[in-house]
Amino acid sequence: MAKPLIGITGRRWPATKLGVNIAAAMTDLTFDLHFSDYSKSVALAGGLPVELSRDAEVGEIVQHLDGLVLSGGADIEPNRYGADEHPDLGDTEPERDEWELALLAAARAKGLPILAICRGMQLVNVAFGGTLHQHVTVDEGAGHPKWDDDGRSPAHGVHVTQGTMTSSVLEKDLAVNSLHHQIVDRVGEGLIVSATASDGVVEGLETPDGNILGVQWHPELLAAPDPTFSWLIQKAREASNLSR
Repeated sequence: MAKPLIGITGRRWPATKLGVNIAAAMTDLTFDLHFSDYSKSVALAGGLPVELSRDAEVGEIVQHLDGLVLSGGADIEPNRYGADEHPDLGDTEPERDEWELALLAAARAKGLPILAICRGMQLVNVAFGGTLHQHVTVDEGAGHPKWDDDGRSPAHGVHVTQGTMTSSVLEKDLAVNSLHHQIVDRVGEGLIVSATASDGVVEGLETPDGNILGVQWHPELLAAPDPTFSWLIQKAREASNLSR
């Protein structure tokens, strides 16, 4: 059976973030950062992972892909959803926002399945006209930003909304990790809330056409093969008619 090609987004940082590990002659350079757990999860689910670069035309890249992973990372610029900066807003990457929004639009136009993880789910919400709550602390609600805990360990429970597409992928109740300090505020137009934490925080979003599955947690750090990645690969096979 042919394996679908799955594009994975990542970060672009100045080389100075490497600290003492970068030679003085290279301090003006940038590097692309992709956490390997994303590509490992794609591969374990039966796909061919490719870590995407920003140095090509988005439409041309998407034409070669069978599916897309919008990965986690920096906060989205608040001006993209009409908000002022909160004092505890984290680092933002405006160029990444622009690039991933363009990728999302091109992937939607092609009908690709999209797995949106953490920041990726928040980006989808913003793209559909939704807003974000810019900062929650560890002592609020279920205690979402578990920065000091092992990201491979569950942090709180999530309830999956029955009757959603996501409920055909995930169990009704599951334990997830929590590596985010921002949450969905107003849900984007047309998006379906597919999972919530015990405090009501949106933990899952999907589209009515079943082509976007968004989760607030990081499934790539949990037991593999993860059902969300398996969903992505199966949808990619179906959309691309990869039967052999």
